[in-house]
Amino acid sequence: MNVLLVRHGETNWNREGRYQGRTDIPLSADGEAQVRALGLRLAHIPIARAISSPLSRARRTAEAILTGRTTPLELDEGLLEISHGEWEGQLASDLELSHAEMFGTWRTNPDRHVPAGPGAETLGDVEDRAWPVLLGLPLSRVWMFRQAPATLNVLSGPSIAELQLVRLNDSEHASPLLSEALHRAI
Repeated sequence: MNVLLVRHGETNWNREGRYQGRTDIPLSADGEAQVRALGLRLAHIPIARAISSPLSRARRTAEAILTGRTTPLELDEGLLEISHGEWEGQLASDLELSHAEMFGTWRTNPDRHVPAGPGAETLGDVEDRAWPVLLGLPLSRVWMFRQAPATLNVLSGPSIAELQLVRLNDSEHASPLLSEALHRAI
């Protein structure tokens, strides 16, 4: 079994540079176009099981990918976006000024114990709830596109996917958010 980790399409808050976290922001018109295109791109890959965050942006992404398939969509709160607490809805550029030290630490050196804003979760909190979702899958190959039955795991944000890849690839010694190259691969 192969596991496909997919990030949701664009929202208006993504475009504006706002922290979304668990705030349920729908896909933008561009995001809808992105997920339709992704659905077409993945149409040839069999999907045996589909699991998504219940947030509408992630759920809609999964629904677009599953168009024309009989695979049911499972929603799992373990895949929710990281909670950014008081930062949700705020512009990153404003947070750089109003919470300079905490924001700087979060952006440059996050770890399992650094919260993603006042009243927010840490990456450790996210990993603790997201990892069991992935552990519940029969894994042989992760994030490899091959012509075999796959499980579609739609994530509401990059941090969950990156944390899962860090653990699966035994690279916890590296930055928890890895690199821009890995982010683009997801």
